[in-house]
This record gives sequence, structure tokens and C-alpha cells, in this order.
Amino acid sequence: MSLVSRQLSRQELRAQLTLALPIFGGQLAQSANGFVDTVMAGRVSALDLAAVAVGASIWVPVYLFMTGMLMSATSVLARHVGAKQLQRINPLMHQVVTIAVVAGVLAMLILCNTGPLLAFMDVDQAMQPLVLEYLIGLSWGMPAVALVLALRSYTEALSHTRPVLIISVVGLLANIPINYVLIYGKLGIPAMGGVGCGWATAIVMWLMAGLMLAYVHRHRAYKAVRLSISPWHWEPKTIGYLLKLGLPVGMTIFFEVSVFCIIALFISQAGAEIVAGHQLTLNFTSLLFMLPLSFALAATTRVGLARGAHDAEALRRAVQVSFKITLCIGCTAALMLVLARNWIPLIYTDNTGVIALASYLLLFAALYQISDAIQVTANGCLRGFEDTSIPMFLTLLAYWGVGLPLGYALAMTDALVPAMGPSGFWLGLFAGLSSAALLLGLRLRWRLSQPLY
Repeated sequence: MSLVSRQLSRQELRAQLTLALPIFGGQLAQSANGFVDTVMAGRVSALDLAAVAVGASIWVPVYLFMTGMLMSATSVLARHVGAKQLQRINPLMHQVVTIAVVAGVLAMLILCNTGPLLAFMDVDQAMQPLVLEYLIGLSWGMPAVALVLALRSYTEALSHTRPVLIISVVGLLANIPINYVLIYGKLGIPAMGGVGCGWATAIVMWLMAGLMLAYVHRHRAYKAVRLSISPWHWEPKTIGYLLKLGLPVGMTIFFEVSVFCIIALFISQAGAEIVAGHQLTLNFTSLLFMLPLSFALAATTRVGLARGAHDAEALRRAVQVSFKITLCIGCTAALMLVLARNWIPLIYTDNTGVIALASYLLLFAALYQISDAIQVTANGCLRGFEDTSIPMFLTLLAYWGVGLPLGYALAMTDALVPAMGPSGFWLGLFAGLSSAALLLGLRLRWRLSQPLY
């Protein structure tokens, strides 16, 4: 590699680090909100804790679907920024905000009407009213968080990810005292228990939306492409195109999340210690996944910018650097899980049975760290190409056609080997994620072989 190429690669590395690390910090802060809700609701009663957990299992997939649906707007905006077509940013953002507001209102209506779903899920009768009230309170924040997601696409397309971190941290810090007031009944407000977590989350969502609006309105980083609402642009074709890109991404995330939910349901029949060991392993590996995901989001922006600038060399460099980064992350994560598998469970519990099982399952989790890093990076790069429909079908095939059936066969039946229990599902996850990595990698390789123009 020539000196110039090495210098350009180092510049690309710095650019991706600058984009990804604030995103990673923001995602950790948002995840910490769930931890805070769990701890504070658990101090009220086990029933309140369970209600918050069941409520989260309903609203989080809805939120993730919205996240995926709006995620692809980043690549479209970045392409126009790279092409120096800054006059198109405002009209495009008007369409993105329109989609976000409609999605937020629909999500609100869905969460307000989950009573039949709770009955269908056979949720405990004593818990159902608490879960429903929790979801009704939280639902009022969905339009706000949808607006935050829209503005996040805008700021990431401009390679300015700092507000994602700042505002997520502010939201986390605000959530603690608001939870305290609403859960335990302070400042003259009646104690709401776990239901207060839902209302607190809604308040924090609106706080984050207000802060994000103020930030992008005032900060000098947006001076060249300052957002304005007048005149408002209405472009149905653009909305259709954004939905064509975004809905497959939302469905892709849904396919992945639903696989984990189905596995949790199967394992729930195996006893408390086995469920706890599985959930512990899943929780910790989910935290690890945020790092390659952050770099995949950065790759989406960098690929979009290079496409907009019609710079094929910069595009290839962005893809290569993103894969080098996430391969390093995957290898490091796998090694860490193997070496620290006996200590990681101690963070969560002192139950010797749970610790033993989780230590064993962490070995299986280590198997797929590299595959997971490759598949999420390939997907991020493909979003930068505005290629989302085919990847959706490829991930559906990998997760539901390979991972889940194989995991079920290994864990619950003697069809291939004597039933392995939870470890069989984790081998299925390894197979599914490896299939996704292979299929998405081949799709990205084909995409890179196509003419840029």
C-alpha cells in the first residue's frame, strides 16, 4: 500500500471513529434507561417490576421498527450532502419528519390499545392493568421519539453525531429524578409505582426532542443547511421512496428481534435458572453488539457521502476500513468472552447454578461475535447504497430459514443430536448469523462490482 493510500485510510479511520463513538455512547445511555427503570420499579414490588418488563417487551420492538424505518433516511441525506446538493436537505427532511410524525402517532395508538394482546398472551390478570397503564403513559412519548430519530438521521448525514451522545446522556440523567417523583409519589404527586416509569419515559422523550430541536437550530455545525419549516415541502414520491427504503430495514430488525423473543419463549419452559442464565448471556452480548452496530451506522453515512461525491475510491475505502474495524471488534469480543466467561456472570448474580450455565453459554456466544460484526457492517454499507429490500429477504432466510429451525432441532429434539437445551439455540444463532454474514457479504461484493454512476 502506497504512502498516500495509508494516509487516506488513516483519515477514513478517524472519520469513522468520530462518527461511531458518540453514537455508541448515546446507545449505551439509552440502554441504561431500561436498567434504571428495572431497578427502581423492582424496589416497589415484584409485580411492578414484572409489569415494566412485560411492557418493555411490547413497546421496544415497536420503537426498534420505527428506528429501522427512519434509519435509511441517513443514506439519502448523506448522498445529497456528498453531492453538494444542500438545497435538497430541507425538502428531504420535511418528508422524513412527515413519516416520523405519522409513525409516532400510529405507534402511540397501537400501544394505547394493547389490552387484547395482553389477554391473548395470557398475561397474569393482576398484572394486565399495570402493563396497560404503563404502555398508555409511555405511548404519549412516541411522536417525540420519532422526531428524535428523524433529526438523528439529519445530524448523522452531516457527520455530526455529538448531539446523539449529549442528548441521550441528558435524557438518562433526567429519567432518574423523574422516575423517583412519579414512582414513589413525591412533590405532591400520587405514587404510581411501575406505571410511573412509562410516564417518566414519555416526559424524557419530549425533553430529548426539545433539546434536539434547539441544538440543530442553534449550533453552528448546521449553519450551511439550517432546517426551516417554511415553506413546507410536500413530495409524495419522495415519501414513497423513503418508505421503500425504510420499511425493509424496520422489518429486518423485527425479524432479528422476533427470533430472540421466540427463543426466549421456548426456553421459558425449562426452569428459572436456565431462563436466567440465557437472559444474562443475551443481555451482556447485546451490550457488546452496540459497538459494531455503531460503526455500521457510521459506515452508512460514509458510503452515502462517497456515493454522492461519485468517488468510487473513497467508497471502497470506506467499506474496507469499516470491515477492518468491526473484524477487530468481533475478534476482541470473542476473545474477551472466552477469557472472562467465569467473571461476567458475577456482575449480575451470585446464584451458582445461573453462573455455571451462563459461563457455558458465553462460549457459544463467543462463536458468533465475528459473524455478527460482519453481518451488521455489511448491512450498514448496503444501507449506504440505499439497498434494503434484498437484504431484508436475505436476513429473513438466515434468521428464520436457518438459525431458528436449526436451533430448535438442536435444542428441543433428538433429530440431529440428543437434545442440547439452551446451547442448541445458541448454536442456531451462530448458524443464522453466519448465514447472514455470508449472504449480505456476497450482496455487498456484488454491489461494489456495479458501476457507481
